[in-house]
Amino acid sequence: MSDFHNTLPSYLDNAAPDEKQAFFHALICLAYADGNCDEDELAYITEAAKVRKMENIAKLLQPKTTAELLTELEVIKNKHLAMELIREMCALAHVDSELSDSETLLIGKVGLKLGLSLDKIEQISNWVIDRIIWQEQAKIIFEENEK
Repeated sequence: MSDFHNTLPSYLDNAAPDEKQAFFHALICLAYADGNCDEDELAYITEAAKVRKMENIAKLLQPKTTAELLTELEVIKNKHLAMELIREMCALAHVDSELSDSETLLIGKVGLKLGLSLDKIEQISNWVIDRIIWQEQAKIIFEENEK
């Protein structure tokens, strides 16, 4: 997982504390969006928070309502940070191998709230999916070479 968090330079590293908090609240809301926040999702969020040197991680893991989250996200003005959030949300949504309608809907609402077009959200989602496929193919290729 940590290689995913380091794929691109992170605009989160230079974000204000309230932007960072909103970013991680969006991830935790997504984890609960389908009604089931599993251990893999929590591990993903916790690892992302550690990679980004977030403090008080336990406090970040408290879910908010969608309305509260959308209001909190108003602090994020940087388009690159907004796209990074959508990227992280798309990756998190695939951690449990079940992309639910509620997760898709929340990602769309967050992206639109942050000023991204549906086309841009879809591009980011497709990039994440392609990357996951490439990682799975690499596992198969390298496992076959080891036998």
